[in-house]
Amino acid sequence: MSTTLPLEPIEKASRDELAALQLERLKWSLNHAYENSPVYRRKFDEAGVHPSQVQSLADLARFPFTTKKDLRDNYPFGMFAVPQDQISRIHASSGTTGKPTVVAYTARDIDTWANLVARSVRAAGARRGDKVHISYGYGLFTGGLGAHYGAERAGLTVIPFGGGQTEKQVQLIQDFRPDIIMVTPSYMLAIADEMERQGIDPATCSLRIGIFGAEPWTNDMRKAIEQRMGITAVDIYGLSEVMGPGVASECAETKDGPTIWEDHFYPEVIDPETGEVLPDGEFGELVFTSLTKEALPIIRYRTRDLTRLLPGTARTMRRMEKITGRSDDMLIIRGVNVFPTQIEELLLRQPALAPHYQIVLTKEGPMDVMSLNCEPCPETAPDYGALDAASKALAYDIKALIGVTCKVNVLEVNGIERSVGKAKRVIDKRPK
Repeated sequence: MSTTLPLEPIEKASRDELAALQLERLKWSLNHAYENSPVYRRKFDEAGVHPSQVQSLADLARFPFTTKKDLRDNYPFGMFAVPQDQISRIHASSGTTGKPTVVAYTARDIDTWANLVARSVRAAGARRGDKVHISYGYGLFTGGLGAHYGAERAGLTVIPFGGGQTEKQVQLIQDFRPDIIMVTPSYMLAIADEMERQGIDPATCSLRIGIFGAEPWTNDMRKAIEQRMGITAVDIYGLSEVMGPGVASECAETKDGPTIWEDHFYPEVIDPETGEVLPDGEFGELVFTSLTKEALPIIRYRTRDLTRLLPGTARTMRRMEKITGRSDDMLIIRGVNVFPTQIEELLLRQPALAPHYQIVLTKEGPMDVMSLNCEPCPETAPDYGALDAASKALAYDIKALIGVTCKVNVLEVNGIERSVGKAKRVIDKRPK
């Protein structure tokens, strides 16, 4: 009989014990970066700071930020802090423009990463004997292999499917009867659509837990997925520049935002405009410093993710509010700030419409124009009256609650292209 996997002692350590460990590791990480990365030595020297000056965690605020530009400017291997013969693996971001951001891992880094994803899987409610179906992409993207190594480390049986071949995914979920799926939330919806196309009620499948990450998703989307699939849906957070999946993860008993694994990553939230560190509880941009990484130490990395730091609940370590937007995802339409997840939240209020959507931006003269392409739920597709009412109600809500006029276009069923990874939510056709 499957049993719950035990917590590590550090997950229940006191805040004082955790802070002492963080300070010890922070001093090591800053010194490692300064001594072994020419990029960080130059950045620290230019800022007039030195690792020896750190006497408290608050002293970190004196050090310069790292951005994606730093990694791209030093492409491919200029940020590495160990010799090539100590590099066990290289990954790269899935960025759609410019050079990818390249990251590296020593054997110890890989071991740490596996342990933290295993911790995340346990926090999601995994039990001994569980099977996990992995639909994250394998390869240079960190999702597939990060999930794979962590699930194996947790003692689970891994089904390493990867992305795509949705019909085959459904077949193997039916045949292999996994307990857990690790996938992007948008692709989970595509799998559910395919189940229904095959005449399968998604809520009757074997899945008990969904561990979803790699893209922002709302709590309304969580409820929709849980009801449709009959599962517990939890959020796993990470980014390749910091490690990959497993930097933070929600705990199944609370589902109140990802717990940050603070023994390995020190979080800050800053004002995106001024760079000032904000107190816990205030909304701003999330910044991470690695405390144990060898191959690519990362100091004060600006993630562009918008959130706030919150006290721990299921664990001693702090949580972050669920990420539902990024500063570089924000659209400015006629002077109004719009995040795609705001649109998603309003779309999910319309039961006649499916949760698949794309925002299309164009220009009429000097004015930005926003349209929303969506599609009907299959059961309401023939009811044109209900769809017309739903599209008008959605357009009204967008104008009233967000402040932007938006034309809502209801396409045919499956009219929105399905993503096998991160969903492409915005099509920007405006002249550059």
